[in-house]
Amino acid sequence: MSSADEASPTQGRMRYRSVFAPGLFEGQVVLVTGGGSGIGRCTAHELASLGAHVVLVGRKLDKLQAVAAEIAEDGGNASTHVCDIRQEDAVRAMVAAVLAAQGHIDALVNNAGGQFMTPLEAISAKGWEAVVNTNLTGGFLVARECFTQCMARRGGAIVNIVADMWGSMPGMGHSGAARAGMVSFTETAAVEWGPRGVRVNAVAPGYVASSGMDNYPEAMAPMIREMAKTLPIGRFSTEAEVSAGIVYLLSPAASFVNGTTLRIDAGRPQVRLGWPMRPADDKIRERAAIRPFEGFHRATAPKLFGEPKN
Repeated sequence: MSSADEASPTQGRMRYRSVFAPGLFEGQVVLVTGGGSGIGRCTAHELASLGAHVVLVGRKLDKLQAVAAEIAEDGGNASTHVCDIRQEDAVRAMVAAVLAAQGHIDALVNNAGGQFMTPLEAISAKGWEAVVNTNLTGGFLVARECFTQCMARRGGAIVNIVADMWGSMPGMGHSGAARAGMVSFTETAAVEWGPRGVRVNAVAPGYVASSGMDNYPEAMAPMIREMAKTLPIGRFSTEAEVSAGIVYLLSPAASFVNGTTLRIDAGRPQVRLGWPMRPADDKIRERAAIRPFEGFHRATAPKLFGEPKN
């Protein structure tokens, strides 16, 4: 059900280029679900580069071990635990195993999730439940166990990863419902757990150029590539730009931030029908200092964008 494979640190050639102070999370243990790819992988790298011991949680051991090996090569510390977060007993056992190995859990990044494109009328009860259980119930279970088994006694910080579902998510109504539920859970947990020294916030990424895009059918690639044109700044987010928001909410600088959802979406939900979208001017964008933040030295572009950038 779970395993803990310690990664021995060795100095790598490059390090994560975080904007945060070195050693910010020294001595802390941070659990990252969905840590084997995408935003979870990137966030795990940044936290490890800042001194945290990162616990990578997911369903596929090979992916988790690959990320743990990357972190070790870069001089960080990570361990892995295999867990299906939709299973209550498995989650309870996983958190207990992490505590047995590490002694405490200081922070949780509730990142694991997933969905598929289907109109509402074609979603079966099984398909609906699978997405809701992954994106809502699973996140609740992991947060609850981290709280009851550890954070209720020593405090902590939780960041739940949701999505750009403001207004609606046509074609992914099951995911939209689950993500909206997670925002409500975040707000409720912030009130109930705040007195125990536990801050609970959420991050809502917009269109991120991550490996998750490659999970959609190949026929959708042209549409996905065009999505950047619907954003006021005319480009996709990098994983590092999302990770920076997560790390901020976990940091002492956010000690008075509780129950909020940080949108990292370039203002896409504010775009209105009838308002003409001007093409993004790359020269102006460069001067305006809103060029992509490329902090993650191991980032690769989704396959649908062509060759990896690194």
